[in-house]
Amino acid sequence: MADTPEDGLAEAAPHFHGHRERLRARFRDAGAAALADYELLELVLFRAIPRRDVKPLAKVLVDRFGSFAEVLAAPPKLLEEVAGITPSVVTELKIVEAAAHRIARGQVKRRPVLSSWSAVIEYCRTSMAFAPREQVRVLFLDKRNQLIADEVVQTGTVDHAPVYPREVIKRALEVSASALILCHNHPSGDPTPSRADIDMT
Repeated sequence: MADTPEDGLAEAAPHFHGHRERLRARFRDAGAAALADYELLELVLFRAIPRRDVKPLAKVLVDRFGSFAEVLAAPPKLLEEVAGITPSVVTELKIVEAAAHRIARGQVKRRPVLSSWSAVIEYCRTSMAFAPREQVRVLFLDKRNQLIADEVVQTGTVDHAPVYPREVIKRALEVSASALILCHNHPSGDPTPSRADIDMT
């Protein structure tokens, strides 16, 4: 009887299965901070690709997109251009991305205090740093700098997201905000403000 592809994979199983268990053990013992981006990505890929060494694929993804977070945020079409990425793998990655966004929204419900620029930057990095399109968000704060609401007011192309100050002020009055913070991302990776950014601000 001829060998099947499954037979070949079964023979190779001990090699990468041992690696998988060691990587899981490191994660359990030391947490995510002890793992490189590609290693954390491996843990995600284990579920979607159970019978293959995914370390090379994880490294390719991080090299192409830049980081663990950027891999999760990458558009499905671009992900599927990478050899070895199937629709089921994309689905697994997008589940993790959705979970991260759900956690971020849960933090809003706990009304975090954004009383320093470092807190604001960290919050914005978590919620919008890797969005594929330019967007403008408004963080509405109460008198104690607690977050009342985090709302996307405009989404544009990769380099343009119009915003209308009158609508922002109207919404601030509706939620009884004492202060607000406008923030937006630059998907291009260049943080230099455009002329329109400066004029709007």
